[in-house]
Amino acid sequence: MRSARSRLSRLIAPLAVATVAGSLLVAGVQSAHAADTLLSQGRPALASSLENGESPAAAAVDGRTDTRWGSQWADPQWLRVDLGSTATITRVVLEWEAAYAKAYQIQTSPDGNAWTTVYGTTTAAGGSQTLTVNGSGRYVRMYGTQRGTGYGYSLLEFKVYGTSGSTPPAGGGYVLADPPVTGVTPSTATPPATNPPTTHHEFQANCSVSRSNLPDDPIVFPGMPGASHSHTFMGNTTTNAATTLASLNAGGTSCITPGDKTAYWMPTLLNGDTAVQPVGRQVIYYKSGVLDYRSVRPSPPGLRYVVGSPSATLDEFRNSPGAVEGWECGDSVRNWDFPGTCPAGTQLNIRYQAPSCWDGIHLDTPDHKSHMAYPTVGVCPASHPVAVPMVEFKMAFPVSGNLANVRLSSGRAYSFHYDFYNAWDVRTLNALVTHCINGGLQCDPRGFDQYKPERGAALNANYVLP
Repeated sequence: MRSARSRLSRLIAPLAVATVAGSLLVAGVQSAHAADTLLSQGRPALASSLENGESPAAAAVDGRTDTRWGSQWADPQWLRVDLGSTATITRVVLEWEAAYAKAYQIQTSPDGNAWTTVYGTTTAAGGSQTLTVNGSGRYVRMYGTQRGTGYGYSLLEFKVYGTSGSTPPAGGGYVLADPPVTGVTPSTATPPATNPPTTHHEFQANCSVSRSNLPDDPIVFPGMPGASHSHTFMGNTTTNAATTLASLNAGGTSCITPGDKTAYWMPTLLNGDTAVQPVGRQVIYYKSGVLDYRSVRPSPPGLRYVVGSPSATLDEFRNSPGAVEGWECGDSVRNWDFPGTCPAGTQLNIRYQAPSCWDGIHLDTPDHKSHMAYPTVGVCPASHPVAVPMVEFKMAFPVSGNLANVRLSSGRAYSFHYDFYNAWDVRTLNALVTHCINGGLQCDPRGFDQYKPERGAALNANYVLP
């Protein structure tokens, strides 16, 4: 049993107490099937409860045995996965940590409401279990009715195998760019020297909190309100589980630039059980992530991705190509977990860079990452040849003193991540990218470089195109 088990629980969905209809269809533990396909990995997962922020539902479908979903210490509990479309289910693999289910059912559903039991047992002994089943549905869940220990339910992996006859819907699968950007070769050119030297190629978006403490994530859990850990949203004022590019374009914004209706969000910072929100407008940089800043193009409307991971380990966070300075306060810098204390009156800051090379084909992919890549030595890889602005979050949280009770809604400090859903006005973004990034300037939100005032600004005093 893991030594650091916390009794702190955050309920992310009402605890399901349901009557299981029909008799249990007992199936034996069988050998692996050769013809079926792993359907569940990386798909949206939802659970009845969480043991703590370090044991999210998504950890049971991430293909890793060093992460887990852990529930509250009570019966019943469930974990479900959304396969994205109706599938024929032939096999389920459960890889339990020491805390396992003695009695449970495997259930399928077409809609996440009506459930059919395709396997059941009251004498399970934990470990790794491979179950042969026969059923169909879009949703599959493990419904535990009796724990095998005094702890909760703890699944390292929940794998569902079978065949799917249709493509998952937009938002949870592949979203194609229209039109795609093809025929691009990553630039290896070095921009010519300038006098004075060009050292910056960026502009700022200044955006305040627009919605807070909302357990929605329209990229990872589209159309599933309440399925996520709590998030703090900036930018667009309408972001929720049902968000689309059309709804963002129709919404308002908390950014100083009216043309920036992009949705930005991150896990909520908590001090104990009290949410700590950034005060005022925060800085979101748009920079060149490649050496040849002249090759950067505006991000396409609807481009979305996730930076970092709620299930990252400390080493993964520290060694991420997007981790710039980690957490800092006062003179304490490059902390990969929260520092123990911060000087009174200071703020806790985080900087984290996004990938800036796009494949030119997809606005989203099932893992919300694969269509994006980080440059290598300042050059985009051939697989992701389109250089787009590199987004960098610089967030400041007004918390200081003893940080012993500070955490993220997603877990420890190294679970920090953020989401980006582009909804810039096309002409406004193009003007800022052209003037500031391609032009080698260090711009404020107007597109004005105070060190080179003779170059003018991209936007007027009202932050709109002149």
